[in-house]
Order: sequence, then C-alpha cells, then structure tokens
Amino acid sequence: MHRFSTPWGDLDLTRHPADPRDQLRAWDAADDYLLRHLAEEGPARGAGTTTVLLGDRWGALATALASAPGADDLVQISDSFLGQQATRANLRRAGTGERVRLLTTRQAPPARIDLLLVRVPRSLGLLEDQLHALAPSVHAGTVVAGAGMVTEIHTSTLALFERILGPTRTSLAVRKARLVHCTPDPALPRTPSPWPLRYALPDGIGPMSGRTVTNHAGVFCADRLDVGTRLLLAHLPHRTGPDRVVDLGCGNGVLGTAAAVANPESEVLFTDESHQAVASAEETFRASADPATRAEFVVADVASGVPAGSADLVLNNPPFHSHRATTDATARRMFATARAALRPGGELWVVANRHLGHHTRLRRLFGNCDVMSSDPKFVVLRATRR
Repeated sequence: MHRFSTPWGDLDLTRHPADPRDQLRAWDAADDYLLRHLAEEGPARGAGTTTVLLGDRWGALATALASAPGADDLVQISDSFLGQQATRANLRRAGTGERVRLLTTRQAPPARIDLLLVRVPRSLGLLEDQLHALAPSVHAGTVVAGAGMVTEIHTSTLALFERILGPTRTSLAVRKARLVHCTPDPALPRTPSPWPLRYALPDGIGPMSGRTVTNHAGVFCADRLDVGTRLLLAHLPHRTGPDRVVDLGCGNGVLGTAAAVANPESEVLFTDESHQAVASAEETFRASADPATRAEFVVADVASGVPAGSADLVLNNPPFHSHRATTDATARRMFATARAALRPGGELWVVANRHLGHHTRLRRLFGNCDVMSSDPKFVVLRATRR
C-alpha cells in the first residue's frame, strides 16, 4: 500500500490484487497533475452535474474526487476488471464507496456529461472508440481534460480529441506528465466508431485457417494475428472427447475457438480481465464454432474463478506489461491459478517470448515443462499437472 497526497487529503491506495511486496503504485504523475489542476482551476461540481472518469486505471482519480467537496454524480468507466476491483477497495478504505458509480466500456454512458476526465489509455483504438461513445453526451459547456505521461500523448492522441470532440491543446509537461484540454464543438458531425475490427486469419495455422476474428477496441493486436499466437495455433494439441478447455487471458478468443472447432465435443471457458476482450471472444466463437459446442464467457482475474480440478486443457498467451510497467506478475498468477484449475493429467500450454524464461517458473510450479515448438523469438511450452 502506498500513500497518495491529493489536494483533499492523503489516501492509502493499492492496485489489485493487493500485494505488500509490489513496488508499483496505484497512481502516477499524470493522475497527480490532473487532480491538482482541478483543485486550482476546475469547474464547480454541484448537484445535478455529472463527472465521468474514463480510464481511471486503479481508482486514484475516483477515490480522490469522491473525497473532494462536490455533490455531483461521479461515474467511472473502465475496461479493466482489475482496475475496478482496485477502485472498490480504495473507495472502501477511504469510506467513500457510495459516491461513485462504476460502469464498464460495454455499458451505456450517462446521457449528459458536464465534466469529462480522461486518463489517456495505452491503446489509441480504445480511446477512439470511447470518445465516439461519449461524444453524444458531451455538450458545449462540458469541461474536457485528459492526462497522461509525455510518452503516452502523441499528435495522433490530440487529433482524436480534435476530430471527435473539438479543438484541443496540451499543457506544459510537469514531472514528465502532460494535460490535454479540449473544447467541445457541438457542430462537429457525429460519426460512428470504426470498431470493432474484423479480419480473416491466414492459412497454415490449423483449425482457424481462413476464419474471421472480431476485435473490439483495446484488445491486444486488434488489427492482425500476433506472431506468438500464430505459433501456438499451428501446434495446438490434438484432443477429442468432452474436454473442459480454458482460454486464459483470451483476448479475441482465437485460441479457445480453435480448440472448439477442432473438437466440437469440448466445452470452452473464455476468461479475461478486459470487458472488450471477452466481448471479442464471444463474437469470434459464435462466428466459427459449432452451435452445439458449449462455451462460457467470463470477465475475471486470471483463472481464480475456475473450479479447482475442473479443466483438462488451459491455453495461455500471457502479457508482460501492466500499463507502462514491464512485469511478469500477471503471468505468475496465471500459471498458479491454471495449475489449481487443472485435473491430474491436465495440461497448460503457453506461448511467450523466449527471453522471459517462463520454462523455469513452470518447472518449479508443475515439476515439469516441455518445449513443444519454438522460433527465434517465441517458444511454446507444455506443463502437465501431476
């Protein structure tokens, strides 16, 4: 837990899941810059007004503003299950949980927005899609302010605000953070979001060759098949019968759908912490799998919700970033919860960059790890639950 000093008092904030050994904080200089700007120059937040927080990563903005004077309707919109779990915990700790409504990017936003605060996401596509979704709720008097580190705000970022909402400018950089100021222009034409994207997969990758995948904004490699997933698709295990398969960190669902196409008797659980990803996986599955094949689509933290000893096969392409930070924490939790979810004899198949050395951790955790395929950059690993 780390203490965050805000204009309205100090807050004890954590990420989710909370880990006392974790050195990564639940806020950064961009969050601090935006809050101090609001304290000095922000609009009054009174009864009948609505403040929307888009992309508030771990609830630092929501918890701070819930602690500040103001009687507005305070709404956080997030794609991240982990981020909203952190928000809930941080609000409870501050005693302000009743002040904030939590919505996902798959839910309808408030009909009217008076103050829109945007924590610029890593994905430009997610920002584009969400600005399109919020634009009808923004009016000429809406105050729009964004925040990000200087490495996150580019000319293309500003162009999105300008094209979708109105004239946009940036602030001076402070502690490597920058603000975005946008003046809504109601005369701008309201155009539909270009998301989701759909494309046909290449040949030579097994059961999914030539099939179509759906990618909602913010999903990893939304406009192409990433090289690691392609390698795993080409080397998936050949299985028959009523398997219970888990596509862990499913993204657009191409791995779990491949397993379902190859074995229609299987039952597949698609799970990811991203609401956009799980929506993508469901559309990908519905377009290719046999209608009789059973599937579940769950937004959750790794495989923590999968009943112990219930899975025969877990497929995983783990991330090694958490926003801007490089970390293997998510992969470690994925492997541990996958092991717990597997039956004796069940298998975890992982594709990852070879330099990450996941084989060492898998051997320590499972007592075994086999290299099933590799190329100069990626490796496909199999660990079996004994």
